[in-house]
Amino acid sequence: MTLDRIEIKDLLLRTIIGINDGERHDRQDVLINLVIYTDTRAAGRSDDLKDTLDYRALTKRVIGVVEESRFCLVERLAAEIAALCLEEPRVERVRVTVEKPGALRFARSVGVTLERGRDDV
Repeated sequence: MTLDRIEIKDLLLRTIIGINDGERHDRQDVLINLVIYTDTRAAGRSDDLKDTLDYRALTKRVIGVVEESRFCLVERLAAEIAALCLEEPRVERVRVTVEKPGALRFARSVGVTLERGRDDV
């Protein structure tokens, strides 16, 4: 079965992230992109929210996790977001990208992309 995708693009949040002293005290911007693999056929037929993933509710949960986190590495933050997404029964796979704008001199941002499925958590 081919899965459909729900994409959440450019979710800009602030959190404590990094290994340097200043990064451990001051919130920084992180840019998050999600590609959520799910089956949307039932919702396409019914036009009813109960037949699909409530991505608004999921996004609120992601925001809560990110804003309360204090991780050192973007890899860990991305892994936590992926695990959270996979708690949703309708999510089969998820691709998570977390970027830190301005983290490297001369670079717009630096980040990590990971993809996880139910068997990976």
